[in-house]
Formats: sequence, structure tokens, C-alpha cells
Amino acid sequence: MANYAKSTIRKDQFALFITTLFFLALTVSKPVTSQNCGCASDFCCSQWGYCGQTDDYCGDGCREGPCQGGGSGDGNGGGGGDAVSLEGTVTPEFFNSIISQATGNDCAGRGFYTHNAFIAAANSYPSFGSSISKREIAAFFAHVTHETSFMCYIEEIDGPSKAENYCDRENTDFPCAQGKMYYGRGPIQLSWNYNYGQCGRDLNENLLASPEKVAQDPVLAFKTAFWFWTTNVRGKFNQGFGATIRAINGMECNGRDSATVNQRIGYFRDYCGKLGVEPGDNLSC
Repeated sequence: MANYAKSTIRKDQFALFITTLFFLALTVSKPVTSQNCGCASDFCCSQWGYCGQTDDYCGDGCREGPCQGGGSGDGNGGGGGDAVSLEGTVTPEFFNSIISQATGNDCAGRGFYTHNAFIAAANSYPSFGSSISKREIAAFFAHVTHETSFMCYIEEIDGPSKAENYCDRENTDFPCAQGKMYYGRGPIQLSWNYNYGQCGRDLNENLLASPEKVAQDPVLAFKTAFWFWTTNVRGKFNQGFGATIRAINGMECNGRDSATVNQRIGYFRDYCGKLGVEPGDNLSC
């Protein structure tokens, strides 16, 4: 009887093991690729680091991809809240409250960056505002404020003297044009030949040959900022504002430039307050 009991227990344990494997196989058969994500563009990265397209992946805690807004309506969901009207949120009052803080007599951006130019660019680049939240709007303008000092600067300060540093000669897809300089220009300060090249390609503008156009056409300038945001920043936004700092200038992170990081966070908190939305977690990088 003792031997029979042991045999029965082993069989039961084996059956349980097989059942467990079966359910694990069913779980893995869901649209999961690998832990920590790196999902395809139409898949969400869940809070646990897996890829999928259901509410479990795209709902609360979603990190990247087409995350749901969280359904709160107040901008506090994992993706920054429900989508809002870009034009209805970025009013002339909100826009001008930023640029009015630009100081100095040499503030070229004061007559360059206008609310009308912003809206015209948004209408021409609809993917930027098609599913944007108040929190993401606050994040975008926080970085614009920092990069341009309240939209005062169109071009990077001392840009021509730093021009050589922005030519990646190993990038053969978008080689630097003779005599052209790829220092920072526009609301996000588009920099480097490969960014000018890719952005120009996507906007149907030959910015590799004429990078100076970003500082000459305000609508185009805003469109380059929208391009950089949707291409390089938006996918990180669900991880918190800190992830957007890293996406724009990771050299500031990990304690290397705490003052600058805190300045960006300060702008973000300010604009979240003006738009009536909480800034959320993970503000620093």
C-alpha cells in the first residue's frame, strides 16, 4: 500500500506539471514577444514589460505604443489622459503666456513663433495632435521652453561655432552637404545631419541641402519639432516625463546636469497646472 500511495502521488504530481505547462503555453501563445518589450509599432508594452494588443497590455500602466488613455478624462491615466483637441487646449492665451516670458532685445523668436504658425503646422502635420493629451502637451511645451528659452531663440546660441560637432561623417545615408551646418534650429532645436535628413525626407523638404530653412519658415520649424516628437519622444512618454528628457538630451541624465533636468521638470509642472492635469510619476531621468 505504501508503494502504491507513492506511485499515485507521483502520477498526480506529473499530471499537475503537465497541466501547468499547458496553461503556460496558452499564456505564451498570446501576443507576447519578450520581457522589457521592444514591440512592433502597433503593439503595446505592458507595465510588466510584455507586448500585446488587449486591455491587459494597452490599459493601466502601459509603457509604449498605442496605449489607452486610462479613461479618467482628467489626464491622469498611464498615457497622460484622454485625447483632447490640440487647438482647443493650446489657446492663444496659453501659447502667449509662454512666449511673453522671453526676455531680451535680441529675442528673434518673439516675432517668429506665433500661435497661428503653431496651428498651421499642426493642421499640416495632423499625427502630432490626433491623439494627444493635456499632459503630453505640457511636456512638449516644457521642452520647447527649455530648448528656446521661452521661444526666444530660433537657432542655437553660438551654433555656427559648434557646427562641426553636428556632422556625423560616418552616416552615409544622410551625408553632410558641403558648406552646410546642422546645429540646433526650431522649437526643439533640431540637430545633426541625420535628423535633418530623415526629417526632411518625411516632410518632403530637402533639409539636408538647406538646413537654414528651419530658421526661416515658422510653420516648417514647428513641423520639424512635431516630427522629432512623434518619431523620437512620444513612444517614451508613457514611462513618465523623465523618459522624454532622456529621449531629447540623455546627456543631462543620471546626475550629470541636475540643474537643467530640474528646470525642465519645473516647466512641465507649471504647464500641467495651467492645463489642469497632474504631472504623474517618474519626472526625473
